[in-house]
Amino acid sequence: MRAAELIAPLTFRLVDMPIDDPGPGEVQVRIEAVGVCGSDMHAYAEGAIGGMLNVYPMLLGHEPAGVIVKTGAGVTGFAVGDRGALEPALYCYHCEFCLSGHHNVCANIRFLSNPNHPGFFRELVNLPVSNFLPIPATLSFAEAALSEPLAIAVHSLRLTSIRLGETVAVIGAGPIGLLTIAALRAAGAGRVWAVEPLPHRRALARAIGADVVLEPAEAYEEILRGTGQRGVDCAIDCAAGEHTTSQAIQLTRSAGRVALTGIHSTPMVSLDGSSMRRKELTIFNVRRSNHATHEALDLLQAHADWFAPLLTHTRELDRIDEAFAIASHYSDGVGKMMLKP
Repeated sequence: MRAAELIAPLTFRLVDMPIDDPGPGEVQVRIEAVGVCGSDMHAYAEGAIGGMLNVYPMLLGHEPAGVIVKTGAGVTGFAVGDRGALEPALYCYHCEFCLSGHHNVCANIRFLSNPNHPGFFRELVNLPVSNFLPIPATLSFAEAALSEPLAIAVHSLRLTSIRLGETVAVIGAGPIGLLTIAALRAAGAGRVWAVEPLPHRRALARAIGADVVLEPAEAYEEILRGTGQRGVDCAIDCAAGEHTTSQAIQLTRSAGRVALTGIHSTPMVSLDGSSMRRKELTIFNVRRSNHATHEALDLLQAHADWFAPLLTHTRELDRIDEAFAIASHYSDGVGKMMLKP
C-alpha cells in the first residue's frame, strides 16, 4: 500500500509498505478521506506537537473515514463494504483513568499518528473493530472525517457546561474553532463572537453560525460593549497563539470559564495570571475527546449544511506537499484540507 511518511520538518516521501491481514477482532479499512489537523501541521513545521518531539520517519493523520475491505476472525456485525469513521486512539481500558471514565488521558494510550504509532496518511489500516464507527449512506467520507475534530469541540462544551443562552467567545476560526462554533450553535448558546485575524476565516465563522466576527485588535472593546462591560460567560481558545490565552482570560466575566482547546507550540505559556485570579476563573484544559464521537456523527448527519462551508479542499495523497503548503500558510481560502489516499 502507499503511505506518506514525514521524514524531516517540511518533508514527506511517498513509500510502499506491506500490510498484514487483520488479526482477530480487527477490520482492515481502506481510507477514503483523512483531514489535515492543526497538530499535524505542528509536527510538519515545528518537529513536535507541544512537548512531544517527532521520531522520523512517522505517519501522521488522525481524522479518518473509510470502508471495510477485510474482517478478522471473531468479527461479527460488520462486513466488507461497511462505511465508517475511525477512532485513532487505542486505550488500555484497565488503568485508573480508563476505569474512572477518563479514557482520553489513558496512562497507556496509543494514539495513531504519534511517534511510533503510525497514523492514517496511507491507503489501508488494521484496527480493532471497536474503533470503527458506522456511518449512514447519506454522510460522505469527508463529512465523516470531521467527526474526530468535532468530537473535540463537543467534549470542550461538556467540560465547560455551556448552558442555553450563554455568551461565548471563540478565539481562532481555524477548523477546530469553526467546529466549536457549530457545536455551540447546536448546544443553544446565546451570542457567539468569533475572533480571527484572517478575513476568509472570519467569513467561514459567520457562515457556520457565529453571530459576530471580529479582528483580534477590536475584540476586547467590542465584546465588552456587547456584554454590558461584563464579559462572556465562557471563552474558548482554539488558536493557542502567543497572546490568545491571555485574551480569552480578559474577555471572560468574573467567575466565568475558559477552555484551552488549541495546542500551543511551546510547553511554557504566558497568561494574564492577575486577571485570572482576580476574576476567579475556572480553566479547562481539553485533551482530545472522551466518547463524544457518536454525538459528533449525529450532529454531522442532522446538520450537514452547517459544515459544508468548512470542506473547501481535497488533494490526493501524492499531492500531500501541496496540501500541507496550502493548509500551513492558510492560503487559497482553505477551511479544512482533506487528503484522499
